[in-house]
Amino acid sequence: MKRKWLEKLKKVEELASQYKRYPINTAYKPKLSRPWQPSSVWRLFHRQAAAFQFAKSCKEDVHTFALETVLDDTERRLYLVTTYAEFWFYYIKLPQSLAHCYEVIPADTVCKLYFDLEYYKSANPGANGKNMVALVIEFFCKQLEDWFGVKCSADYVLNMDSSTDEKFSRHLIFLLPNAAFKDNIHVGNFIKSALSPLLSLNGSMVSSEAFLCETAENDNVEHWRNKKRNFQKVSTEFPCTANQEFDLSPLIVQDKNGGIQLFIDLGVYTKNRNFRLYKSSKLGKNVTFEVAEDNKFVVKQSKHVLEEEQIFLCSLISNVRFTDSLKVLTCTSPEIEKNGASRQSTVASVTTASTLKGYQFSPYPEIDQFILSLLTREGFHGGIRQWNYFSTEELLVYDTINYRWCENIGRAHRSNNVMLIVDLKREMWYQKCYDPVCRAQNFKSKLFPLPPEVCLPYILKEGEVEESSLTMDENGNIREMKPDLLELAVGKSMEFLTEDDLMTCDTIWESCIDDASIVEAAEDAELVDAADRSLENWSVKETDIPDELLLQAVDTHYTSEGT
Repeated sequence: MKRKWLEKLKKVEELASQYKRYPINTAYKPKLSRPWQPSSVWRLFHRQAAAFQFAKSCKEDVHTFALETVLDDTERRLYLVTTYAEFWFYYIKLPQSLAHCYEVIPADTVCKLYFDLEYYKSANPGANGKNMVALVIEFFCKQLEDWFGVKCSADYVLNMDSSTDEKFSRHLIFLLPNAAFKDNIHVGNFIKSALSPLLSLNGSMVSSEAFLCETAENDNVEHWRNKKRNFQKVSTEFPCTANQEFDLSPLIVQDKNGGIQLFIDLGVYTKNRNFRLYKSSKLGKNVTFEVAEDNKFVVKQSKHVLEEEQIFLCSLISNVRFTDSLKVLTCTSPEIEKNGASRQSTVASVTTASTLKGYQFSPYPEIDQFILSLLTREGFHGGIRQWNYFSTEELLVYDTINYRWCENIGRAHRSNNVMLIVDLKREMWYQKCYDPVCRAQNFKSKLFPLPPEVCLPYILKEGEVEESSLTMDENGNIREMKPDLLELAVGKSMEFLTEDDLMTCDTIWESCIDDASIVEAAEDAELVDAADRSLENWSVKETDIPDELLLQAVDTHYTSEGT
């Protein structure tokens, strides 16, 4: 009797171990539970360029994230392509596997104003971090109004904290009312221009690089204090009247080696920047970005999105959607003159019907040429004055010059140019207007197809998009897939492949079907069977499902998944 009990106990322990290792987890199935969410896309890549290529070729509204992990005992940074909705679904579900994630801010995409603020506490014992954050917010709210006419306050700034006992660390994301920057390079130009007093010494030009690298001798504290007093003097004597209200000297701090640096990190405004996410920590650390206690921004209530997910979406730098009334702010590279720069010497502008500055050609020259052909057809002499790229919706918005033809009125406007919008995902284009009457009517022309030769699949060329050789199982474990299994993985989202399944080809069938999918397929088969029967005569004895029907349901399930 005891022996049988021990055998049963052993089997139970083995099953418990198996289900602990390979649990039946809830998968992302938006069409069943949340039909308003996008379909599943979940692909991992070794290279950022490959992830970008796949994202461009994907029809869903996907985005690229970077995640730090350890593969084969080596620290690696991988790139994940998925939708915001699916990312958040697994982000909160797999906190250990997705604990160290970053948003990849695509080059040339419209984005929010953002800041990375930090200083070492031991090197700056007298610093008051909260007051310094408040100064940054107040100062740049004033600059936004003076430069662009955009009114802002602390209520529009998401303030996130990732401070430790060693370091004060904050992220600020400005959710400007109906305004955003052309890209994060323009964001950096604006910030450097506004901070030009701190990059100048007695009228002598000092580049941001030289400024950040300048180091005082460790045994000469007075040297650093003199420098700071000098910066304070320059900031108060800066010719721009808007800056006379602010003492910017608190933004000068010491690094841990005794050098001087800015409280604001100017190195985060680069192309394809990886910016750490809300609720993520650095690899090897456990301190995540959370909403700061002095944060004043409040998310709006939503029927389908909980508060934490709303904060996550608000914190994404490139999550900016196109609207007719959105102001796109630009600022060219600041050149700090010997007598100190002013905002008059830096070219800043707002994208409106009357004043447009920027580059002429987008990252898609084939589409640019097609738009130019539309603007110069039938005797028109139009051109591209400005383009803006919205990565959230994959839209290219072209502002025109000398082209005013409007489909709404059937003729050219007398004074207002129009915009042509290219939907890269749907491979269509349409026209909208700056004219007040057309905008009041929310006019949008009918959709026109793009020529096949300018569509992304043709531009990227079939076969150029690199296939992913990585897979993530239901526990968030990342592994390399063997070549003979890559074909099976193409077109699927979350691949539940175990280490044992990858050993032999005999287990390929099992490796492609996880327990959750089998249960789901069985439930679908039961529903089909129930529909064919009278619900009044429903009983357990009458619902035995033939194995052939189950296999057919599983086969149908994976055929639809693959397409």
